[in-house]
Amino acid sequence: MRPPAMLRWAAVALALAAAALLAAAPAAAFYLPGVAPSGFQKKDALLVKVNKLTSTKTQLPYSYYSLPFCKPDTIVDSAENLGEVLRGDRIENSPYVFEMREPKMCQIICRASIDDKQANELKEKIEDEYRVNMILDNLPLVVPIARQDRDAIVYQGGYHVGVKGQYAGSKDEKVFIHNHLTFLVKYHKDETTELSRIVGFEVKPFSINHQFEGQWNDKNTRLITCDPHASKLVTNSDTPQEVEAGKEIIFTYDVGFEESDVKWASRWDTYLLMTDDQIHWFSIVNSLMIVLFLSGMVAMIMLRTLYRDISRYNQLETEEEAQEETGWKLVHGDVFRPPENSDLLCVCVGTGVQFFGMLLVTMIFAVLGFLSPSNRGGLMTAMLLTWVLMGLFAGYASSRFYKMFKGSQWKSITLRTAFLFPGIAFGIFFFLNALIWGEKSSGAVPFTTMFALVLLWFGISVPLVFVGSYLGFKQPAIEAPVKTNKIPRQVPEQAWYMNPAFTILIGGILPFGAVFIELFFILTSIWLHQFYYIFGFLFLVFIILIITCAEITIVLCYFQLCSEDYNWWWRSYLTSGSSAIYLFLYAGFYFFTKLQITKLVSGILYFGYMLLASFAFFVLTGTIGFCACFWFTRLIYSSVKID
Repeated sequence: MRPPAMLRWAAVALALAAAALLAAAPAAAFYLPGVAPSGFQKKDALLVKVNKLTSTKTQLPYSYYSLPFCKPDTIVDSAENLGEVLRGDRIENSPYVFEMREPKMCQIICRASIDDKQANELKEKIEDEYRVNMILDNLPLVVPIARQDRDAIVYQGGYHVGVKGQYAGSKDEKVFIHNHLTFLVKYHKDETTELSRIVGFEVKPFSINHQFEGQWNDKNTRLITCDPHASKLVTNSDTPQEVEAGKEIIFTYDVGFEESDVKWASRWDTYLLMTDDQIHWFSIVNSLMIVLFLSGMVAMIMLRTLYRDISRYNQLETEEEAQEETGWKLVHGDVFRPPENSDLLCVCVGTGVQFFGMLLVTMIFAVLGFLSPSNRGGLMTAMLLTWVLMGLFAGYASSRFYKMFKGSQWKSITLRTAFLFPGIAFGIFFFLNALIWGEKSSGAVPFTTMFALVLLWFGISVPLVFVGSYLGFKQPAIEAPVKTNKIPRQVPEQAWYMNPAFTILIGGILPFGAVFIELFFILTSIWLHQFYYIFGFLFLVFIILIITCAEITIVLCYFQLCSEDYNWWWRSYLTSGSSAIYLFLYAGFYFFTKLQITKLVSGILYFGYMLLASFAFFVLTGTIGFCACFWFTRLIYSSVKID
């Protein structure tokens, strides 16, 4: 295929795939939720939307209307972007009717009679501690909870479907549903325009066995247990509503409005501080300072030792006193010999470059505020699209190294770069998605979204990898600073501490230590459904990770060459890449110490996704270490005089 035709084909595929992706989520294409404020006049209708049911015990989201809650006349799905679908969000309208600054008391939504199946589903969800998530003006619903240890209030995302407890004087444990909700909408009033902007959305759930007199009428029935005309409001759950087949449940709600001094621009502060009031910034900075100090020590030792070696070698050559070469200079004729499985190494490096570019660009956008929590699914969507576009650099990097290793079949290396990691990731994702689908969870990715992912892969990523590979292979081959001997030199017997397995495992400790503290908060935000927002610190951790991976790999590579072992290619990749082993082990530790997952499917989901994350971390850190070591070896062997 001629180059112009290839470029035209890639451009056409890019346009088609982008058009298909935008068509799948038209409302989310160019609009960032939460960016533009909405003002409301008094009595303006407020749209209350329901989202998925979530539980930290099962990690399996479900649609709100999978339980026998009251439904509106017509259920309308809100347009969702790709990230929201992959997160399992299912945003729909609700039967709750709010009017701005118009309080309502004891509003009846509906009366539902539950059968055996519905009762069992409710009991199961309550036992698994599922929470109901709602949205008002792009703000998620929270439950204020007073802390016992201090005079402060923390906020829990969503309210529990129900609780387990006993009646007074009884030891039998029963299951009760929260069928009465007391909403509080906080608003900030603009003095000039008289418009009100929503800055808070809170709820207090109650369980009450509602009673009424006479015949039931959906519009005119007055409750005995909740009647504002009789000054009887729901303030406790002393007479709770038990979940039992054949029983009727009456769903009610109150809504109140409270003026707040919080401005619209600061309304997310409450949600971002809802995890805990203990600031972990000091711990992060302390950890990073330790890593920086160690890295500085390592760099200083390396520079001084290397400077002494180069000066000694050059001085001996100048004075013609060199009797016998020793150390790393002795293997100059073999150090750039192509390694075994060089094709696979090129593919891994190309994939690592793709990951590096994705993370760098995504974190820059996150630091600038484009991927705030108010933009639901924005972070995942940005990562996917950036990953796809970075296929250009993946193909370029893999083909450049492939040509340096005297490879000639550039199309073969391109195909492997385009399909190896995405194929493994898609296989794991498809298997886990099948498990989720078997549990009838809303977290299962629908076929249309799966098709969009495949279209992104084959329609954009693969063509870009081909274009990058073509451009890279077209460049002149990277020349080694020294010639390679025809006959490989025998590697002498190594000391025990230079054993490859030992040095590789040791090399991964420091990079893992650089991300150890931040990893805890990332896992907490993912698996305990909390917001993560300290992208500035995360970016700093990423920079420290790069420096640490580079320096520890260079140090161990230098010691390896000094012991006359020139097989550094794969070892440099595995040295920093071994940090992924510690990441996966820590994920297991976190699972058994912090999470309360008991179901087999949920455990498989956790370890499946963490295995995929660890694999990605291995490719990323391995590539950083390899590139640093490649630069280092070229630098030192081009700095000495070789006969």
